[in-house]
Amino acid sequence: MAAPSQELLRSNPLPADTIQLSVTRYDPAQDAAPRQQTYEIPYRDDMVVLDALNWIKTHMDGSVSYRWSCRMGICGSCGMNVNGTPRLGCSVFLRDYLPGPVLVEPLPNFPVIRDLVIDMTSFMEKLSSVKPWVISNGQEPALAAGEHRQTPAQVEQYRQFSMCINCMLCYAACPVIAIEPHFVGPAAIALARRYDLDSRDHAGQDRLRTVTGSDAIWDCSFIGECSAVCPKGVDPAKAIQQTKFESTLGMLLPWGGVSK
Repeated sequence: MAAPSQELLRSNPLPADTIQLSVTRYDPAQDAAPRQQTYEIPYRDDMVVLDALNWIKTHMDGSVSYRWSCRMGICGSCGMNVNGTPRLGCSVFLRDYLPGPVLVEPLPNFPVIRDLVIDMTSFMEKLSSVKPWVISNGQEPALAAGEHRQTPAQVEQYRQFSMCINCMLCYAACPVIAIEPHFVGPAAIALARRYDLDSRDHAGQDRLRTVTGSDAIWDCSFIGECSAVCPKGVDPAKAIQQTKFESTLGMLLPWGGVSK
């Protein structure tokens, strides 16, 4: 008899008392290569992958290393590969992977510090390079004059790109990062776009030079995996394509510039 499909299992999950997690274990100071370690844990229908890892760490193996903080899909700390797809550990239910096992690995395209913990240094450097903050031209009203207000329409211009939580799932899914590690990357470009579209900001040309220098955005082949895995609907692929258009517009039209 053929094995049931994953779609059938999701719609009619099998009753389970336990489930197996195969977790990557790797300590660069001691191990020649990563290995998988399997844990069998009690199963509940409301458990997410992060719950399972916390159960393992509390009751079975305190040496398992991973990041987590809010457990609410907001902080972006618990990014990991779950059955080969970049996901937030706090947002993916074990019931979607019955009968198991569930393969849990560190996010690809990053150096591994230990087990599921990755080194974020390269991402933070790329993020900093696009200056993800409002840069004024010095002509705004003084703070004592009150808020620098925006209309709902002005906020809506950049709202989608402001939802990024720096979880780095898009970097793990990006095929360009895998072969061109110096590529600025989806999240950094999306946040650059967020500030370019902010009516209070006046550093659009400076950011545009950063993200277009050394063919930075042109490395993107528009496969769209970054947007597919984004847990917040930021759509980094859209931001990259808009930035490509913006940079081309500056070359073709005499006024150029970043639109507000």
